[in-house]
Amino acid sequence: MRVLGIDPGTFKMGVGIIEYINGEFNLVYSGVLKASRNMPIHQRLDLLHKKLLEISIKYKPIEIAAEQPFVSNNVKTAIAIGQAQSVAMIIAGCQGVEFFNYMPTEIKKSVTDYGLSTKMQVYEMVKSILELPDSWIEKEDATDALAVAICHINNMQFSSVLNTAEYM
Repeated sequence: MRVLGIDPGTFKMGVGIIEYINGEFNLVYSGVLKASRNMPIHQRLDLLHKKLLEISIKYKPIEIAAEQPFVSNNVKTAIAIGQAQSVAMIIAGCQGVEFFNYMPTEIKKSVTDYGLSTKMQVYEMVKSILELPDSWIEKEDATDALAVAICHINNMQFSSVLNTAEYM
């Protein structure tokens, strides 16, 4: 199972691809797609779309998962994140793969076993789960995208176990 995880943003979009084979998580790709703050939103979204489509075509994920926007005090930020999330949905549609989304607390709980974990705790657990060397350093957005992919894989594994148990 190869999953593309996305931490949506209109200036920086975290991207992480993980392959899960025989109970092993393997890092395939991680990075941050960037668009200039000086560009109008429609141009930023177009640029992110082109870059994300290129990555999706190259690495061929079978599913795409993204973090859902969290609405707190800043509705403008939540709308922008929703727009970036839509880019991920369009990529899934173009590639003919399923799209899933997860709340930030659900992602953190899946990766660290605590829904209110800090960014550093998520980073350390992602490194541990993927068995990455101490020298591995990645941007926060890319680490968050990898956490989304891990969350999705964990969720699919759990659903598979539940479905199997239903038929026994």
